[in-house]
Amino acid sequence: MQSSDPVRVYLGLAFVQSVCFSLFFTVQLVYHATVMGLDPLQMVLVGTVLEIVCFVFEVPTGVVADAHSRRLSVLIGLALMGCSYALEGGVAQFWAALVGQVLWGLGYTFTSGAHQAWITDEIGEAAAGPVFLRYRKAWLLGGVTGTVLATGLALVHVQIPMVLAGLGMFVLVGALAIVMPERHMRASSPERSTFGRMSATARAGLRLAVVSPVVRVILLISLITGLAAEAYDRLAVPSVIERFAFPQVFGSDQPAFWFGVSGLAGLLVSVVAAEVFGRRFTRFLVDGVPARLLAGLAALDIAALVVFAVCGHLWLAFAMMWSRRVLATISEPVQTAWVNRGLEPAVRATVLSMTGQANSVGQAAGGPVFGVIGTAFSLTTALVGSAALLTPVVELYRRFGTGRPARRSADRHG
Repeated sequence: MQSSDPVRVYLGLAFVQSVCFSLFFTVQLVYHATVMGLDPLQMVLVGTVLEIVCFVFEVPTGVVADAHSRRLSVLIGLALMGCSYALEGGVAQFWAALVGQVLWGLGYTFTSGAHQAWITDEIGEAAAGPVFLRYRKAWLLGGVTGTVLATGLALVHVQIPMVLAGLGMFVLVGALAIVMPERHMRASSPERSTFGRMSATARAGLRLAVVSPVVRVILLISLITGLAAEAYDRLAVPSVIERFAFPQVFGSDQPAFWFGVSGLAGLLVSVVAAEVFGRRFTRFLVDGVPARLLAGLAALDIAALVVFAVCGHLWLAFAMMWSRRVLATISEPVQTAWVNRGLEPAVRATVLSMTGQANSVGQAAGGPVFGVIGTAFSLTTALVGSAALLTPVVELYRRFGTGRPARRSADRHG
């Protein structure tokens, strides 16, 4: 069979992968808490394993895409993700969750950057920009579709959408193997994709942190948010399940249904918030304003987390989850724009890469600590503790507003 149009293949990939992603992750944490019966420490260890795998294998797996084949890298990654979904959804054991996260993390590192590089090679850089925007829309549509399907199927059994996600990924891989073209691959030297590049980024980032207060603040904020993130990401769902009774729908009080409904509502609110804020975005980039705005958003986020952790009403808890999602939707583009403005072009890529590494290290280190707290004391204690850990971020953002950009001269001090 002849290869198909790359753009149509790329948009189809986005939609189907997003459907499968949402089928699985809409119900995953509910499945861990109710069917697998994982305790708080086990819940966060699942996330810690994922973070470590993604951190360690991001560069090595990039060799396949950079030096051999973008197409092959994408197919390997999607197949591994499909195995992850099928294994974790089909075997309700802790070991299956851990192995599943290893497989998914490996799959993610194979696809990370590979599909973007593939479509850019096939259609050219000039044409790729608009296609990336269409990709995001296809991903969003697939996400909504997958969430609706997962919400309905969970009323029958929570494992059904998870296993279906695995089967869907296998079908996707089979279809892509037939129709996905690769005519313009530009291979690079394998030596470019090594741990040496990662360690070089770390050394350069640390040198910049020594001489630049702004870089120190950026890295510290990223580390702190990483340290606190896993508590909410992994323990919020079991906290709600532990504290509240869920209304019955069609004779079932399945929590996965209500988390699906909540997820759809949160997505809708976030889309509206992003649209409204986007129209007024540029006026928040006046000197000094973004950092003060980020400090305010961080304070509101901490307050929402505390209210979520201690409240006594199901829908107030859901509302706080939506609030945190909206706050993240607003703060992410402001933070990205402000960080980029605060860095000289010569050091920007290094600092941004180092920031991602700091966040990953924080998640891997902080998750087990809050898992122990949640197991030994309570989920509420772990969540409130993570909120307390985030409080220095507010003051750091305020300092960030008065910092000066990292200059090229920073490199000369290394």
